[in-house]
Amino acid sequence: MVNYDLLIKEAMLARGFSYSPYSHFKVGCALLCKNGKIYTGCNVENAAYSEAICAERTAIVKAVSQGDTEFSAIAIVGGIDEITDFTYPCGACRQVMSELCSEDFEIVLYNGKERKLCTLGQLFPNFFKKESIK
Repeated sequence: MVNYDLLIKEAMLARGFSYSPYSHFKVGCALLCKNGKIYTGCNVENAAYSEAICAERTAIVKAVSQGDTEFSAIAIVGGIDEITDFTYPCGACRQVMSELCSEDFEIVLYNGKERKLCTLGQLFPNFFKKESIK
C-alpha cells in the first residue's frame, strides 16, 4: 500500500531545492519504486529554456541511474509561492513515464489542502509505446 502522505512530504522537501530563477515556479516530486525506495526530484531551469529539466524526469533519471526501473507511484507538488493548485506532469514527463511505468502507475497531486489521485493511463491515454517501434 502506498503511503501518499509520506510521498507528498518528500515532494514538498524536494521542492525546496528547485532552481527556478526564471519562472519562479518551484516543483518537487517523490518517486516510489516497487522495492520501497523513494527518489526525489526538483525542477532545474536554465537560461537556455529548452535545457531545463522537470522534477519528474530528475527523479526518474536518478532512479534509473541507480539501477531502479520499477515504479509504483509519484507525488508532485508545485507553485510560484505557496502551493494552491494541482501541478500536473508536462507532456515530456508523461512520455518518459510511459517508457518505464504501467498505465496504472499512480500519480498523486497535492494543492496544499487536498490530494488528487490519478493513473498515467488516465492522464495520458493512447500514449506512444515502445512496442510501437518494433
